[in-house]
Amino acid sequence: MDDRKLQTIIQHAYANSPAFRARLDGAGVKPGDVRSVADLTAVPVFTKDDAVALQQADPPFGGMLAAPLSAVSHIFFSPGPLYEPGPAEDDAAWDVAVKLLREVGFGAGDIILNSLSYHLVPAGYLFDGAFARLGATVIPAGTGPADLQLQMARDLAATGFVGTPSFLLSLMQKAEEQGISLSLRRAVTTAEPLPPVLRQTLVGSYGLEVINTYATAELGVLAVNSGEGMAMRLLPEPLIQVVDPDSGALVGPGETGEVVVTNTNRFYPLIRFGTGDLAMNVDPRPGESRQEERAIILVGRRGEAIKVRGMFLHPNQLRFAAAQVPGVRATQAVITRPDGARDHLALRVEMVEGADEAAVVQGLKAAVQGVCRVRVDEVGFEEVAAEQPVVVDERVWA
Repeated sequence: MDDRKLQTIIQHAYANSPAFRARLDGAGVKPGDVRSVADLTAVPVFTKDDAVALQQADPPFGGMLAAPLSAVSHIFFSPGPLYEPGPAEDDAAWDVAVKLLREVGFGAGDIILNSLSYHLVPAGYLFDGAFARLGATVIPAGTGPADLQLQMARDLAATGFVGTPSFLLSLMQKAEEQGISLSLRRAVTTAEPLPPVLRQTLVGSYGLEVINTYATAELGVLAVNSGEGMAMRLLPEPLIQVVDPDSGALVGPGETGEVVVTNTNRFYPLIRFGTGDLAMNVDPRPGESRQEERAIILVGRRGEAIKVRGMFLHPNQLRFAAAQVPGVRATQAVITRPDGARDHLALRVEMVEGADEAAVVQGLKAAVQGVCRVRVDEVGFEEVAAEQPVVVDERVWA
């Protein structure tokens, strides 16, 4: 991001977003103090928890919106919970996504099976719009049944896929088991980690070209990996920094920090937005490299939220879901990946004496699916100590 573009969005956000104006005023920073990217470190990092608190105090957008509500075409609802306006037609996020998809080989004539959710969250919508702008044909499958998606991919001769890598693997395995021949040759994966063993299976066993992307609901696509290894090349926009989670200062090459992003969205400016993702900073020419020459290696999440099959699972969401089910005294979610390819979500449940076990299992599965939008694979009954964390991630990324 050049300095002039940064100055413009800072001035606009200060004038039109009450939340941003209050943040700058609280830090004793004036808009004119931010004249270059180097000056951004004076602006406090704005976390997702900060955004949630603002919206709860002043719904729906907590003063973060920098435009009239009537100017917003779509409103999404992400875990947190957090309301997010869809990107405007002239948002740079569209151009960045289209350019990326074109560079990796997609174009007019492609038929894309879009298995990302179109319900409440922006994932399906964002990729749908990018592929449509590219001239491709989109099948808006969303999170529909795997068998139906497999049928559509076959009947419509889908050449491309976008969705989670674990769901892509399940589709390819189903096709193999049923003797179905697919036309898929290129896939964009996102929303969950892509371990090397899973990439090798998709590429080596099924002949797919896999483009793995790092994206967030608030900011769109930020980085991409289309080859071996875990390093993800940063896209040229928006501005992406890796900072010390405590001080907000930039970390050096090879050091780990939080991914912090500044966009130029005039409707919903996010300045120094902390994604909560922790990453190693990979910089081949410190102080000289352009953003698109740098990369990050994602290593985990800051705070309590944990991603499961592409969706964030927040402890407060799990608590709320469990509270809807009679007979549950305490519960704990444990995420594993026993086969190295698909997340397994198990609930450890402590029941009230005399509760109906079958009813608790059925109720919890329905409540967690409804509140957290993640399916529960297993429910077990045991004592859950009050001091134990509500969500435990036992996955090992090889």
